[in-house]
Amino acid sequence: ALEAKRALARLGGGEKRIAAQHAKGKLTARERLELLFDEGSFEEWDMFVEHRCVDFGMQDNKIPGDGVVTGYGMINGRLAFAFSQDFTVFGGALSESHAEKICKVMDQAMKVGAPVIGLNDSGGARIQEGVASLGGYADVFQKNVLASGVIPQISMIMGPCAGGAVYSPAMTDFIFMVKDSSYMFVTGPEVVKTVTHEEVTAEELGGATTHNTRSGVADLAFENDVEALLMLRRFFNYLPLSNREKAPCRPSGDPAGRIDHSLDTLVPENPNKPYDIKELILKVVDDGDFFELQPDYAKNIVTGFARMEGQTVGIVANQPLVLAGCLDIKSSIKAARFVRFCDAFHIPVITFVDVPGFMPGT
Repeated sequence: ALEAKRALARLGGGEKRIAAQHAKGKLTARERLELLFDEGSFEEWDMFVEHRCVDFGMQDNKIPGDGVVTGYGMINGRLAFAFSQDFTVFGGALSESHAEKICKVMDQAMKVGAPVIGLNDSGGARIQEGVASLGGYADVFQKNVLASGVIPQISMIMGPCAGGAVYSPAMTDFIFMVKDSSYMFVTGPEVVKTVTHEEVTAEELGGATTHNTRSGVADLAFENDVEALLMLRRFFNYLPLSNREKAPCRPSGDPAGRIDHSLDTLVPENPNKPYDIKELILKVVDDGDFFELQPDYAKNIVTGFARMEGQTVGIVANQPLVLAGCLDIKSSIKAARFVRFCDAFHIPVITFVDVPGFMPGT
């Protein structure tokens, strides 16, 4: 009987809705977790939690798990906690018990000192529960604030997230999006049209491209769920588990005394000539492995993680190819946020400076 209940919980919203999810090119909540964690390492919590709402006929419509899969597992042999919202159950909408599950995972992560990864695919608050679900959001936000700077928090936006569903990811350290299937907006295009009569598509209003190039809300955009999760696994290798731990050291076969003669000619004699700072970064760091963040936003400054002698380092560099490397408001904020993260988690920062100054003018 227990196995039957487990099978029911694993089905989520049922075959038909799972098929609809796959038709959109998206994976289900559990498939995402299987891809994210090392094989067979994911331990699920609170599989049979159901909502406690009795209004609008909701008492007859209960699905075990209540629209979110929570638990912990290993990523490349290191502990991480995760919650994955299930769009097939009530559109991934957040209820009181849904929020309690997320808070429990975040509490536990802070207690043991391990990162939290949120796979967001939610339609916002569950309207049938009224203020109880909004209260649930407040609890999640509170945990985001308490965990900030204590454990790394990473959000993956893997579906349309509107309203309350975007405030929590926006407060986390890193936000990754999926092109053409993930959106972040305070209110959707329909509401915008009603209020301001402006006609705007979901992609223009809050698509991956918008947030990666114009608003700077997101850190990276990927082509699909699979690529996003595999890159997240790679990204995870740079981060410490908490602010009490050191970032993992990966011994590298790249000798410290390696000579690269092309660096002698990389920076031109004439200061007015541009060059690509990324080429310099790739040649200096271990194994030419540089994980750039926000590559399409405020391109006049380059930020990201790399390794030196196997140690994680944060890289901040002016980019002479864009605006001659001048600083402006956007690039200053981009660099400052990155340095703040490195500071909270004891990651050394290496700065490559080639800057004419601040951008003057209106």
